[in-house]
Amino acid sequence: MKKIFVTGFEAFGNTPVNPAELVARHIDGSQICDVDIVSKVIPNTFFKCIDTVREALDEEQPDAVVMLGEFGGRSMLTVERIAQNMNDGVRYGLQDNAGQELQGDLTVTGGPVAYYATLPIRAMVLAMRKAGIPADISDAAGTFCCNHLMYGILHHIAINNLKIRAGWIHIPHLPEVAALDDNLGAPSMSLSTSIDGVRAGIQAVCAHSEDSTEPFVSRFQI
Repeated sequence: MKKIFVTGFEAFGNTPVNPAELVARHIDGSQICDVDIVSKVIPNTFFKCIDTVREALDEEQPDAVVMLGEFGGRSMLTVERIAQNMNDGVRYGLQDNAGQELQGDLTVTGGPVAYYATLPIRAMVLAMRKAGIPADISDAAGTFCCNHLMYGILHHIAINNLKIRAGWIHIPHLPEVAALDDNLGAPSMSLSTSIDGVRAGIQAVCAHSEDSTEPFVSRFQI
């Protein structure tokens, strides 16, 4: 493995600062386990985000892509298992950054109902926990731009038979975002902790061509 491409969404909705963007910017140009990390900040806009990442994959030719987004209300880093072919931002009261409101729209007309992540998600969670970072597997990536991009990229990889592993890590609010009136009471995680957790997850991607079968207890149920 020579290169991992990392994406981070820009600010959106009630999130004036997106930890995904800051983590992606922080690790851009670094090396993790002698693997080059190349990062890009992605527009939080339906369909445009997929086109942006597809173009970057064509240019960078990475071995894996690790996509990052914020999921307010979660207390841990959550590694997504599945992305579904469904968009419904209306139920969250959210528009994308171009003002689009999708409700019941498919990401790919005629596409599969869902795709599984192809990253070693169990190994990633175990590595994060061993690094002292609270983490778990999630079986619900939502129905906004994060799930949309994850599905779109997994579909692109599948239909083109690309040798790229791909998946998603969701990050809690930053403390300064959780302190806002609209988010007060939501869990948060410091930027440094989020960076350490994402780095540990990427180390697991480098180390595991196949996922771990080591069992572990989950407290996060969705």
